[in-house]
Amino acid sequence: MATKLYNPFLDFKFDNKTCFLTGETLQSEDEQIQVFPMWMMRAFDLEEKPFKMLDESFSTYKKLQLPCSTRAAAAIAAVDGLVEHAVEKGYEAVRELEQEVLFQWIGKILYGVVFNEIQAGIRHAVMTGEELNFSQALVQKFRNLHAMLQSMVIPMEFEHKNPFTIEVFHVDNAEETFLYRDEINTLIFSLRMKDFGLIATLQDNGTNAIYHEEALALTKDEKLHPVQFEEIGAKYFYTAYLFNRLPEYTYMEVGDKVFVEPMPLNDWTMKPIFDNWQAKTYGQVLENFWKPWGYTLFEIIKDPENPMSFIKDEEGNFKTVEGLPR
Repeated sequence: MATKLYNPFLDFKFDNKTCFLTGETLQSEDEQIQVFPMWMMRAFDLEEKPFKMLDESFSTYKKLQLPCSTRAAAAIAAVDGLVEHAVEKGYEAVRELEQEVLFQWIGKILYGVVFNEIQAGIRHAVMTGEELNFSQALVQKFRNLHAMLQSMVIPMEFEHKNPFTIEVFHVDNAEETFLYRDEINTLIFSLRMKDFGLIATLQDNGTNAIYHEEALALTKDEKLHPVQFEEIGAKYFYTAYLFNRLPEYTYMEVGDKVFVEPMPLNDWTMKPIFDNWQAKTYGQVLENFWKPWGYTLFEIIKDPENPMSFIKDEEGNFKTVEGLPR
């Protein structure tokens, strides 16, 4: 990995005296930023709302923080400002944001959750005297996410293709809607609020978007009912689980810039990049995403060859949703 880039995973440095992004030593443990932007927490009254951690304990949105230097905080605030301004304007402005800006904004939130999970794991290990067990595959994913996030403070160019893809959808949300989901093992993220929804795959080199080409083509330029957005979300979260590669990247310094190049996903096994789609497992994911509307697994996969869909009608065209609550 390039020497310009800070790697906290070398010695598992996740204390509050070191900037999470740059590795700079902080003057005080009070040098912290919020994982979730203040403007977003205030807009949806999130600060004291519970946030479920992997160990089934609960924190709050406000308690999720990151130790951060003044320099890194200024770079993050600049990105956050661009997104806040776009969100105020709505879907069209969010869609116009550069993929890299959206990646930096989303990636900082997702990595912030990861950082807090790791800190909780370290605290638990110290209290119990047990060793902290951490999958090397996860370490590799998180290390790559962290390296790419440093594009906020180091000139960085993603060569040939972006490692990430962020899809922006026009969604007819109820005014008070705020729905955040993530899966840190597969580095996937979705967010639904205002008049849009986001789905981000942060380390698949764009393969999920190719897999879901049909759904993306059907919904392009359509204003979606929330049930339709959640269906696309279920598809993405399920295929992120089916994705069976561990992407690798090369980092090369040229002058002041770091060039990031994805390595080919095809390997010597010649296995498909995604494991086989199972209707029942997909149905269980969709049932969870469709909880607000009460559809059961039995209804969803009554015909396993053609699971229930609000995106596509029997003729294969985009389906209009009527009479269903938002």
